[in-house]
Amino acid sequence: MTELQQGDSDGRAMPGRRDRGESPLRNDSGLPLKPVYSIEDRRAEEPMPGSFPFTRGIHKDMYRGRLWTMRQYAGFGTAAESNKRYRFLLKQGQTGLSVAFDLPTQIGYDSDDPMANGEVGKVGVAIDSLEDMEILLHDIPLEKVSTSMTINATAAMLLLLYQLVAEKQGCPPEKITGTVQNDILKEYAARGTYIFPPQPSMRLITDLFAYCKRSLPNWNTISISGYHMREAGSTAAEEIALTLSHAIAYVEAARAAGLAVDDFAPRVSFFFACHMDFFEEVAKFRAARRMWARIMRDRFHARDERSQALRFHTQTGGVTLTAQQPLNNVVRTTLEAMSAVLGGTQSLHTNAYDEALGLPSESAAEIALRTQQVIGYESAVPYVADPLGGSYYVENLTDRVEEEALAIMAEIDELGGAVSCIEKGWTQRRIADSAYRLQRRIESGERVIVGLNRYTETDARPVEIMRISARQQVAQARALKKLRARRSKAAVERHLADLERAARGTENLMPPLKAALADYVTIGECCRVLRGVFGEYHPGEAA
Repeated sequence: MTELQQGDSDGRAMPGRRDRGESPLRNDSGLPLKPVYSIEDRRAEEPMPGSFPFTRGIHKDMYRGRLWTMRQYAGFGTAAESNKRYRFLLKQGQTGLSVAFDLPTQIGYDSDDPMANGEVGKVGVAIDSLEDMEILLHDIPLEKVSTSMTINATAAMLLLLYQLVAEKQGCPPEKITGTVQNDILKEYAARGTYIFPPQPSMRLITDLFAYCKRSLPNWNTISISGYHMREAGSTAAEEIALTLSHAIAYVEAARAAGLAVDDFAPRVSFFFACHMDFFEEVAKFRAARRMWARIMRDRFHARDERSQALRFHTQTGGVTLTAQQPLNNVVRTTLEAMSAVLGGTQSLHTNAYDEALGLPSESAAEIALRTQQVIGYESAVPYVADPLGGSYYVENLTDRVEEEALAIMAEIDELGGAVSCIEKGWTQRRIADSAYRLQRRIESGERVIVGLNRYTETDARPVEIMRISARQQVAQARALKKLRARRSKAAVERHLADLERAARGTENLMPPLKAALADYVTIGECCRVLRGVFGEYHPGEAA
């Protein structure tokens, strides 16, 4: 008689079980996993939540006082259509906005530019001018709503448009709250929506830091993103190593621009992905907090605890969703959301189950939001800070993710830092290599994806797919034509001349940009001037 496997009454091997003598099981990052962990696998006890180095969380009671911000990422078509979706989500209990912009807006082209043809409103909302931002935020009280904007190359302009609308609403500067992503380095590394070369791009970022210090004291000036590098294929350890190395580059650039670290670092935030390796994701968030606290204290001598405390937004994994059997994605998103909460995120976006097929439908977006609400209000998970703290496995995994990430960061430092690694293509190659290894595991069946390479027999069920009409580009171009006809041509020319003069000098670019945008100069017109001064970045070129 064949000896039964433990936990398997009919003698069949458990999923993923290996016989003795084979190489150990490894997770997606390549870390070997023991079958059981014990007290010998732990380091010393970590301090309590709310205490340096914040491994267990940045607040002593975490979610007991207030749940994380439920911030669903949305935006499509015209400003009017996106405004309807935002008001729908706020009515359903969403507690913060998260704005997706279309590709032309992200790379500084107006909707009637030939370069924008076919892309207007497709992956986000089209914003060309202050008029569009006024429509986008109509009847949304900015004094009460925190807004995140996923925008990088044109971040300074979108933030100023947001501020101008808030001022028209009578919102005091200190009550204008939210985050602008403003992270250009990951664009060069993984995403591609850059405009200018690294050095002028870094100038725009540090100009925004200085401007917000004076004018928007409660705005988060940057959300340094590992999300897009993880989506492009990096491992969990690579995600935090690359992200924190980019953060170091931003801190160094800000100091070089004359800013004191504790003047801007409290408003620095981060943005991470959450993928399907449940416990490694929890460990990743814990390790990232610990690493950042020590970097800020020991490398940059930050004294303010707010500078040392890593605050982050999380989005569940887009690449973990499958077009096959899309309702399975509800389960995937739930598990990823739960690990983000257990890892101590400050805000969270949960992907809709149909996002592997297209923009989320209204019903799918509602289920995604309800997923967070069920975790927040029904699971009792938020009642205890860092509930997995002390787990032999999670503590060991936290240490090993940190060790791997620190080794990667040391290599980045040896190569001249994050900007140098991007310019040399090292970062891009490393991410591509990790993506290739994972894809090989999926294609071989070693890494099981339910409905994709195993259990594929289910008949396909029709799923509503949201589509953006080409008519929206025509409507947006028509609105732009009317806007240009009623503006003062002389005022536009004066503002663009002022912007060019500032760009050729060393003054902060935010005031001339704000003055131009307030008189309905478009983003594309501003970027055309800056392109003329700074040039455009092309991969492979030196800074």
